[in-house]
Amino acid sequence: MANLVEVFQTLESWGMLDVMLPFLLIFTLVFAVLQKSMIFGQDSKRFNTIIALVLAMVVVIPHIMGTYPHGKNAVLIINSFLPDIALVLVAIIMVLMLSGVFGYQTKDNNSGWILFIAFAVVIYLFGLSAGWWAKFNWFNIDSDTLSVVLVLLVFGIVIAAVTGGGEGLFKPLRDLVVKKP
Repeated sequence: MANLVEVFQTLESWGMLDVMLPFLLIFTLVFAVLQKSMIFGQDSKRFNTIIALVLAMVVVIPHIMGTYPHGKNAVLIINSFLPDIALVLVAIIMVLMLSGVFGYQTKDNNSGWILFIAFAVVIYLFGLSAGWWAKFNWFNIDSDTLSVVLVLLVFGIVIAAVTGGGEGLFKPLRDLVVKKP
């Protein structure tokens, strides 16, 4: 009995990454755009299918035959940037999930900070997983640098509290600092 790894290895040997997936991706995207735009009218499903089929074949067949010029192979370009796009999409979905869990609503002007915090958390965790923060030694910062960072942070919070307008996260603090006549 074959396990899942062997199944994918067999599919890869049949050309799943080089032929099947790019073909299906290009066909689906072109067909969906043609269907949505209705360039050829209401009953144009056959035309849209043929055009999407031809465009997908025009991209995949030169890759199979090896006739693309060096550096211009569309299938290799697609296969190299799609994992990055998928990573960005996962990050965006994580931001939306975190902001939704903590109560972000687009109609509420006061909840923008929730979206910012969710975005910062996702960037931090992705950076941690990708090893982006490994080159920074966060805990061996000298005391002078740490004091400057803390002073700037406190001044930033105070400035945001005082100048932030009538509503928002810092309204109770602003009411304490700024006395209205």
